[in-house]
Amino acid sequence: MSKLAFVFPGQGSQAVGMGKEFAEKDEACKQFLQQADAALGFELSKLILEGPADDLTLTYNAQPALLTVGAMIAAKLERAGIIPDYSAGHSLGEYTALVESKVLSFEDAVVAVHKRGKFMNEAVPAGEGTMAAILGMDRDVLESITRNITESGDPVQPANLNCPGQIVISGAKKGVDKACVALKEAGAKRALPLNVSGPFHSVLMQPAADELQKTLADILMKDAEIPVVANVTADVVTEQAEIKRLLVEQLYSPVRWEESVERLLELGVTRFIECGPGKVLSGLIRKIDRTATVYPVYDEASLQKVLEEAKGWV
Repeated sequence: MSKLAFVFPGQGSQAVGMGKEFAEKDEACKQFLQQADAALGFELSKLILEGPADDLTLTYNAQPALLTVGAMIAAKLERAGIIPDYSAGHSLGEYTALVESKVLSFEDAVVAVHKRGKFMNEAVPAGEGTMAAILGMDRDVLESITRNITESGDPVQPANLNCPGQIVISGAKKGVDKACVALKEAGAKRALPLNVSGPFHSVLMQPAADELQKTLADILMKDAEIPVVANVTADVVTEQAEIKRLLVEQLYSPVRWEESVERLLELGVTRFIECGPGKVLSGLIRKIDRTATVYPVYDEASLQKVLEEAKGWV
């Protein structure tokens, strides 16, 4: 039987006004914004709905904002009778997946990712770390080149294994710059520096991981009611202690998104619903497997399309 997965985007998908239609028309959706404001002690809802964009984009605001909107959309789908068999999220999106899977309460998750954003922001002094997208490069070659540069004293590593031909690298600025040159010489089609505030998913995030571990230790987690495919292992996880450990490791480990999607496909998933603004994950999933059916849900029109399609699902 065909299975369904909810997937949740990570940082970079945020946009001022995301979720606005839902919040204006649905009291249950509006409550997510109100609960986030109460949990955080400031008006995250105003940033989400009105901006300014520069403030919304700050790591420690973008993360709880995306989680709030993603959880809102997933809950709205569930109220319409659409329940996933699995959940997964890209980086920050993994926390939204854990809310959907009933591992974390929404309020605890919002607070945790707000702190996570602060820890990530503070882990490396501004300008000392960065990331770059590498297009059209064999993964084994990329891993070999980045390993050699790291061993020479300038840390750089794969950070996001997104889809065939798209890998993001992360590390010290000098290491990333060296890797971009070496990878282009080795045949990469493009090496694009990213406008990010730090070297996320690299060993330089270890200080943030140490702080996150302390934060998560104080948060109640439950075993997953809906199995989650974890970024770090690209495999199913349900036990709360393992989930907690993997969330800490996730900060300095690659996001194995391509393998995560492949694992979901192996498990019988043929339909994916991306819950959140934009269509980034939808695009990646289609590049990983063109036979997969993907529905991005980010406004009323895209929601109605899924609800109409779902009438014919078996």
